[in-house]
Amino acid sequence: MNPEPKPHRAGFVSIIGKPNVGKSTLMNALVGERLSIVTSKAQTTRHRILGILNGPDFQLIYSDTPGIIQPKYELHNAMMAFVYSSLEDADVVLFVTDIYEQYDEEPVVERLRKMVDTPIILLVNKIDQADQAAVEAKLAYWQEQLPNATEVLPISALNAFGTERVLESVLEKLPVHPEYYPKDELTDKPERFFAAEMVREKIFKLYKKEIPYSCEVTVEEFKEEENIIHIRGVIYVERASQKGIVIGKGGEALKKVGTWAREDMEKFFNKKVFLEMHVKVNENWRTDPKALSRFGYQ
Repeated sequence: MNPEPKPHRAGFVSIIGKPNVGKSTLMNALVGERLSIVTSKAQTTRHRILGILNGPDFQLIYSDTPGIIQPKYELHNAMMAFVYSSLEDADVVLFVTDIYEQYDEEPVVERLRKMVDTPIILLVNKIDQADQAAVEAKLAYWQEQLPNATEVLPISALNAFGTERVLESVLEKLPVHPEYYPKDELTDKPERFFAAEMVREKIFKLYKKEIPYSCEVTVEEFKEEENIIHIRGVIYVERASQKGIVIGKGGEALKKVGTWAREDMEKFFNKKVFLEMHVKVNENWRTDPKALSRFGYQ
């Protein structure tokens, strides 16, 4: 007799936590693709990015959200709205902290304490940076702080340590449900979104201080031909003085951003890319509801 086929499980898994705890690194490790920006700077993820992991009898829809922060202006409010909306439709929550973080009466943690019907898996990341005693102490600390967590697991997202156990735990908790997306889909975002994110990632790596946080990137044109993709992008800044910094002397800084981004795009799209970049000023776009709406935050 043939064994009974496994029931198909599918659901939404929200990855939340403070900036720089490793949420994007974790999602990229779980999905097996580089979908989210990963840099050493905080607040690099601004949108809610879905990464889809498919198997014969499951579909996991991971949601990488912006880091939990206290909003200072409209862009932050929009970012936090993505976090809260991800909790509303989550079948499983992955709350990511790290070996250094302490609990300090965060509103989101308070909300997690009240989520008694949704499985919460608490992940203590960056354990490769601590000894065994420190890891055990931190696990015990979080079990006390969030007693309704289904599991508290140690991981190193950077080294993919413990991520298999995370996947097993999530699968155990997913509801029986048919797939939400076609099985060959990797994400809900269009290709031009990832092209813009690759440019934005290079901005975070190349420029210092406030410049990366004052920049937004849009792809105005994405034309795919048989052997090449033509992409025209725009980097928006808040002030004219920032435009000069982004372009750099003789255009060298902008050229470096374009070269680095194009190399990543060619790997991601597996095709030659012609990238054309421009810089424009959109004054105070981070506090302008109309600009935020145009950039996809509302």
